[in-house]
Amino acid sequence: MASQPVTASPLRVLEEELGMDVTAAKDTAEVSAEGAYYLEQVSITETSEDDYEYEEIPDDNFSIPEGEEDLSKAMQMVQERTADTQILEQKTVLPSKQAVPEVIEDFLCNFLIKMGMTRTLDCFQSEWYELVQKEVARLGALGNVPDVYTQNMLLESENKSLKTDLKHYKQAADKAREDLLKTQKERDYHRMHHKRIVQEKNKLISDLKGLKLHYASYEPTIRVLHEKHNTLLKQKMLTSLERDKAVGQISVLQATLRHMEIGHSYHAPHVKVSSKCERGNASEGPTQRSLREAKEQSKYKAKMKENIKDSEFPSDMQPDQNLYLCNENISPAKFDYKLNDIFRIHELPVSCIAVHPHKEVLITCGEDHLWKIVELSKGNVLFTGFGHTDWLSDCCLDNSGSKMATSSGDSTIKLWDLFKGNCILTFEGHNHAVWSCTWHSCGDFVASSSLDTTSKIWDINSERCRCTFYGHTDSVNTIEFFPYSNILLTGSADKTLSIWDARTGKCEQSLYGHMHSINDATFNPKGHIIASCDACGVTKLWDFRKLLPIVSIDVGPSPGNEVNFNSSGQVLAQASGSGVIHLLDLKSGQIYKLMGQESEVNTVVFSHNGESLFSGGSDGTVRTWS
Repeated sequence: MASQPVTASPLRVLEEELGMDVTAAKDTAEVSAEGAYYLEQVSITETSEDDYEYEEIPDDNFSIPEGEEDLSKAMQMVQERTADTQILEQKTVLPSKQAVPEVIEDFLCNFLIKMGMTRTLDCFQSEWYELVQKEVARLGALGNVPDVYTQNMLLESENKSLKTDLKHYKQAADKAREDLLKTQKERDYHRMHHKRIVQEKNKLISDLKGLKLHYASYEPTIRVLHEKHNTLLKQKMLTSLERDKAVGQISVLQATLRHMEIGHSYHAPHVKVSSKCERGNASEGPTQRSLREAKEQSKYKAKMKENIKDSEFPSDMQPDQNLYLCNENISPAKFDYKLNDIFRIHELPVSCIAVHPHKEVLITCGEDHLWKIVELSKGNVLFTGFGHTDWLSDCCLDNSGSKMATSSGDSTIKLWDLFKGNCILTFEGHNHAVWSCTWHSCGDFVASSSLDTTSKIWDINSERCRCTFYGHTDSVNTIEFFPYSNILLTGSADKTLSIWDARTGKCEQSLYGHMHSINDATFNPKGHIIASCDACGVTKLWDFRKLLPIVSIDVGPSPGNEVNFNSSGQVLAQASGSGVIHLLDLKSGQIYKLMGQESEVNTVVFSHNGESLFSGGSDGTVRTWS
């Protein structure tokens, strides 16, 4: 086995540490019976202290203080120093390759043989094998011989991993720095924005306080003016009644005088014309005669057309004259409606449903340009009406149930004879689609509202537009006559309700309160309450006598498409865009929901006795609830 060079032999080290004369001990060594060497006598020679020079090693970091407290502190310092030393040893000493005790033994033996130290070799071998035989278990705990190359490799790999981690940490730090700068900029921006909002808020608060003070100073004046306004309205209503009576008397006198004048004026001209004709017949040819007859016929038609009078608005009926309102056969309010039948009537959404006043039929209008008469019992379509060139928006029946008016997206209003099923009259005058139409109680007038921001009243007898109402700034979505009166109610997309006098065309009052476009508005049967709904699902009730809001109900955010009262006026139904029909009990204020419509509910109407409810949806179906 090749020997490995070492720096010093173990005996030399022992000799230097103990300072004894090993050569003198060699003479006294003897061999035991078992062949092992041992020392019988060892002499240690002490030299003079003058032969050695000791160098002081200053230790400024360690000192033993005096006293009991100082002694405890010193012990604590020693323990801390020992713990630090152990930590350093754990960090610096790295594991080497697997320990092989035989390698150390061979190294020492080869070294002693090479140096010719046979007696030292024999002594080492005797002690070594004795330890091997007696303390075999402790040989594995002697520790490992550190390998410098292995340590360098481990340190190099550790260094590389640390450099990689450092690179990642630098990248993360750069990214965090960028994010921090960005966040700081956003913080500064939002801080400035917040300061600006706070300033604007404070300014608005101060302005609001000033306006409140300013408004408070006008409240007494407004209260007095409001009382005067109510008084003037009452006086105006009384004056209008007296005026209507006077106008009726004057119209009777004028008609009598006109008949007398017409009777006197037709005799003399007739004689003159006949005499002229008799004198000129002899000299006229056939061509001249035909021209003369055509001229006379056209003059006669123009004169007859001039003789057609405009219909006169009737005077407002008294409550005891309104037979419908005094009907005692009205059933009590009902809320437990259940889905009974589903009829598929139109191919496109149903826009309007009207109940015939005397027959068990429904009239439905759809966006497929058609209106249909439907039997209630089986849902059979009895008649289909054609004529409009665009979608139908609304329909209404007169009190007799023999005529119907329809409004359409083709900007026209058509009148229909329900017994014959044909169109008897078409009104043209609106510039855009017509949203709604309503029939006057007397049956001589039809009112319409349009997308062109105007409303019109059409005279059925003279076949012309009697009046155009201007005032709304956006589309007029709904229109309705006050029952048995000349008062009109309109609702517009400009979020206002307006009350008009149909005879003068003037706006008497505007109601403000809705925050969104008004889709529908109606009177209750008694006429003292107005109900309106808007595009955000808010339904409002108004006192028509005081012209003040009563209550506001929000069932949104789906739009409210239509509202209708039952015959008793105690229940209000709202058709919602969410497919739900809301029923409002005006006495208790409770809201009931009818679920079952699979699509948007566009229209809802009660039967005359209040036992049934009919709804039309955007899927083209009509559903009956009872």
